[in-house]
Amino acid sequence: MLTNVMQYLEQTLPRVPDKTAFANEECALTFRQVSDQARSIASHLHREGFYKKPVVVFMKKHPKTIVAFFGTIYAGCYYVPLDEEMPRHRIELIFQTLQPGAIICDDTTREMIHGFNYSGKTYLYDDICTAPVDEAALAAIRDRQIDTDPIYIVFTSGSTGVPKGVMACHRSVIDYIEHLSEVLRFNEDTVFGNQTPLYFDACLKEVYPTLKYGATTYIIPKQLFMFPIKLVEFLNRYRINTVCWVVSALTMISSFRTFEKIKPEYLHTIAFASEVFPIKQFNLWRAALPNARFINLYGPTEVTGICCYYEVDREFSLEESLPVGKPFRNTDIILLDENNKEPAPGEQGEICVRGTCLTLGYYRNPEKTAEAFVQNPLNDLYPELIYRTGDLGKYNERGELVFLSRKDFQIKHMGHRIELGEIEVIVNMHPQVHSACCLFDNEKKKIILFYAGDAAPGEMTAYIKEKLPRYMVPNVVRRLDTMPLTPNGKIDRNLLKTQYENKEN
Repeated sequence: MLTNVMQYLEQTLPRVPDKTAFANEECALTFRQVSDQARSIASHLHREGFYKKPVVVFMKKHPKTIVAFFGTIYAGCYYVPLDEEMPRHRIELIFQTLQPGAIICDDTTREMIHGFNYSGKTYLYDDICTAPVDEAALAAIRDRQIDTDPIYIVFTSGSTGVPKGVMACHRSVIDYIEHLSEVLRFNEDTVFGNQTPLYFDACLKEVYPTLKYGATTYIIPKQLFMFPIKLVEFLNRYRINTVCWVVSALTMISSFRTFEKIKPEYLHTIAFASEVFPIKQFNLWRAALPNARFINLYGPTEVTGICCYYEVDREFSLEESLPVGKPFRNTDIILLDENNKEPAPGEQGEICVRGTCLTLGYYRNPEKTAEAFVQNPLNDLYPELIYRTGDLGKYNERGELVFLSRKDFQIKHMGHRIELGEIEVIVNMHPQVHSACCLFDNEKKKIILFYAGDAAPGEMTAYIKEKLPRYMVPNVVRRLDTMPLTPNGKIDRNLLKTQYENKEN
């Protein structure tokens, strides 16, 4: 049984040492190079006295960035990925929480570090990736490592404006990779096309299965996601057959009629997460790739990324949502109502998760950890933690879990309880709409709709009135040229809220 994620690399290395593991358009690293450079970095960190400490990896998105992650793990530390495109203020808040003693950087980020309140040591990747390897030291570190030791911290948004650092350990990542790989059927012939930033846990879907199977991951240039035809050309050039993308990346391709000009020739596995996939856009993908497998994934960072999956096996009407299906093996989903009881069949409840997939909690934040990782209220016999996701869901007549909305997306308006996501589904059905987002002004009791598409606001309002009851019709309707997205590809609701408030005031 595996107890350390780096065992994936060690088992694969003798089999395919010279095969490309991670690459972009300019650089390709073989499994031998990945192993050698990671072990050099680890040896250098050890000689510098770092052990069981956070090591910030502050580099541009590059194959070398991933190797820096592995070097940190080999050193018995845990990596904290940051990126040059992250807002300066956010990085400063993360540094305040971490108080790191070591940063691994590259030529693009080295000078930026001087602008932060940081007094620790800075290491240039190219200076330490060829350092002498201390085999005895690395063996001693491995002997002391156990599967509940942390391997990374990923920072997510906090309700107070301060990012929260989610810590994951070897055991939860191994459990996740084993079950994800089983569901998505990865193998040595898998060629991943990475879309997500490396400072989000979503990249786990490609990084560790690549090590496990001796697969290959290509890092796709970010700018291509603004040019769908060039993006598909990239997929074809590198024979990419598997993608695990956020929904917005997929809808960007389908909404601009890309498939009328070019299709991904090798793509056979399309997994997606982060947002609800509008059925209208999803159907364009299925029509373009009728023989491909489509898998809807669900799960928050706090449960090591993903905990549920649904492989699309039937047709869906435009007003329906794809289920999130069922949990991975060794994971259990519990629905809890407002009284911490299981709701009646077909009724909604908060989605809660139990199992090895739970992360260790929030770094240096015991209060927030205690709020989210709680004793299972259905079990009063022994200690058992569950994670409260803050998401609402229910089981459909087929026994499949269906995501409904965030708890904070449920509003009370004109005496009615409303799911803002239900309005978004209807708007996304319109043939001239690419994406939609609903907000609620709690002070003025107004529903605000933002949408990207060609339909005029008046036409949009008339369309909604035909589909929804009066109390669900948005009070404010605003058309956008493009929908703003967060760095991990979700609709940027905070930015839309700020834009709305600024215009109102």
